[in-house]
Amino acid sequence: MSNTQARVPLKARPVSFSWDGTPLHWVPGDPFTTHTINVLHLLLPAGERWFVRVYKQALPLIRDARLREDVIGFIGQEAVHSQAHDEVLPHLRELGLDPTPYTAQVDWFFEKLLGDRTLPPGRPRRWWLLERVALIAAIEHYTAFLGNWVLNAGELDRRGADPVMLDLLRWHGAEEVEHRSVAFELFTHLDGSYRRRVRTWATAFTALVFLWQRGARFFMANDPTLTGGKATFKDFHDRGRQGLLPGTGDMLRSIPRYLSRAYHPSQEGDTEQALAYLAVSPAATAAERRAA
Repeated sequence: MSNTQARVPLKARPVSFSWDGTPLHWVPGDPFTTHTINVLHLLLPAGERWFVRVYKQALPLIRDARLREDVIGFIGQEAVHSQAHDEVLPHLRELGLDPTPYTAQVDWFFEKLLGDRTLPPGRPRRWWLLERVALIAAIEHYTAFLGNWVLNAGELDRRGADPVMLDLLRWHGAEEVEHRSVAFELFTHLDGSYRRRVRTWATAFTALVFLWQRGARFFMANDPTLTGGKATFKDFHDRGRQGLLPGTGDMLRSIPRYLSRAYHPSQEGDTEQALAYLAVSPAATAAERRAA
């Protein structure tokens, strides 16, 4: 693992993807793996728009110039992530799978339950902002975990997964690894309370597990090519053992790492590997050429 290279400023890469040739089951013959990963397209647009709104509120509180620069870069990358995943949803509708009933629930979760509240200025308003900054740090631990996983998920290639979808996932995963320290360092800069870190981790982990399994079940139940499609934990565990999804054991071992008092996100993933993928990603290199 290599994370000691010279610091590279974070930048948004305005990627675009064409979904015309991507089938409904883009992992051939495996709707469960396809739809479990497809939940990203349901969760991330609303979640990352929420990240951006919260971080814009936090910017005036940042007293470190370098961290402020990183947060601005993070905001730019997350805005593009949200848009890229959002653009998959019309393609799913064209293939007969309308995600609107589920995305409406996700929008409510981020916009209403975790959205801005009418609070008096001062300590109550700052408390709610810090709670959400800590939640984002916990969520980013798992997005970095997933980013590192998909960069190394060679079994998806061996099973013939759609190359455009793989590029979307790996471009996004590489940027998650690239900026994996920003959310935790912002939380540490503004607060850093260990009790808050533990409390918000429990909230974030519970919400992610609930929303993800609910999304996978929604996709399997509404897939127009399946009759009585179901999503079970056994399916997830088995695909993890095959390398098609993150391993259950790996996910469980990520918990004590985040809860360790010595935790820092630089311990997760490989910066050089992430940047190496971004240097060859079809979408990212095309964005570089357009910018040039």
